[in-house]
Amino acid sequence: MSKPLIAPGATVGIIGGGQLGRMIAVAAAQYGLKAHIYCPDPDSPAFEVAGRRTVAAYDDAAALQAFVESVDVVTYEFENIPSRTAEILAAHRPLHPSASALATTQDRLTEKSFVAGLGIPVAPFRAVDDAAGLAQAVREIGLPAVLKTRRFGYDGKGQLMLRQEDFGEAGFDPAAAMASLHDQPCILEGFVPFEAEVSVLAARNAEGRFSAYAPCANEHRHHILARTVVPAPGMTPETAAEAVSIARAIAEALDYVGVLAVEMFLVRGADGRAGVVVNEIAPRVHNSGHWTIEGAETSQFAQHVRAICGWPLGSPALTGRSVEMLNLIGDQADDWTRILAEPGSHLHLYGKGAARPGRKMGHLTRVATGA
Repeated sequence: MSKPLIAPGATVGIIGGGQLGRMIAVAAAQYGLKAHIYCPDPDSPAFEVAGRRTVAAYDDAAALQAFVESVDVVTYEFENIPSRTAEILAAHRPLHPSASALATTQDRLTEKSFVAGLGIPVAPFRAVDDAAGLAQAVREIGLPAVLKTRRFGYDGKGQLMLRQEDFGEAGFDPAAAMASLHDQPCILEGFVPFEAEVSVLAARNAEGRFSAYAPCANEHRHHILARTVVPAPGMTPETAAEAVSIARAIAEALDYVGVLAVEMFLVRGADGRAGVVVNEIAPRVHNSGHWTIEGAETSQFAQHVRAICGWPLGSPALTGRSVEMLNLIGDQADDWTRILAEPGSHLHLYGKGAARPGRKMGHLTRVATGA
């Protein structure tokens, strides 16, 4: 076995201080690693579990320089960091995933073009820069369709569903649609009629070793992930293998190091054959993988730490026959005493402040181990 790049006792630098950074830091500590969190928000929940913190803007070159010199490897919990930030970090320490993988997945048009270029099925799409471009894209793709900003969208933010029946007698107004997204550069994607939304969480290390968890099915409410079930109900072994193969092809083409999530639609063709269409890539640990903390032999957070440190990847096998994860959104987290009293439930609270509507405050996991 080759010598690990990063040994226990080293420091993992994490860009971003939300719940994902928090759980990466906890996983790192279990392996005898230290964590240094960099985030502009002084109330970041990840700060509570890390030995060191830097509170500074993502474009503060001096603060970034001091931060990167204090760590041995750098990762991030979200993909919307400035490209210049990634360049500064990568110039001084290993950055995983890489700046190039980040650049590909930060822009929905670049990402879609990349995936389609691999011969992997995606929804039909067009670049949209203005109202005239949107009108042309709608003529080519048709409705329904989804208009998305190319950058900085998540949990339904930065996107608009376009349905013919929503426009009434006045008809579709491309200028109004673009204005609702602040006239940002966009991408129009044809609507994919799907049976289920699924995702594959996978990991790859610098040696090219690859490991994937069983595909999971995701249910969204108000554009926010509400429930994840694994294995994905109704997904045949052949379709699950196809989904994992797609995730592997994407990881290898990006020369990816770390955990990534590939979000897909489970579809059925005219011949009745099931298949998958890629929706988006998340170049990081992902909400739909939270079930792995109790539900897999190696959590996605531990797997990510292993991958970025050059360690052997852990087993992704389930610890039970099925697993369910429920997000606790807003005041749902106030029910924590009932959840704790429920046999078999595993509660995770993220240490956030006010429970605002739509804010992810925690999650719970249930692992079914019976026959």
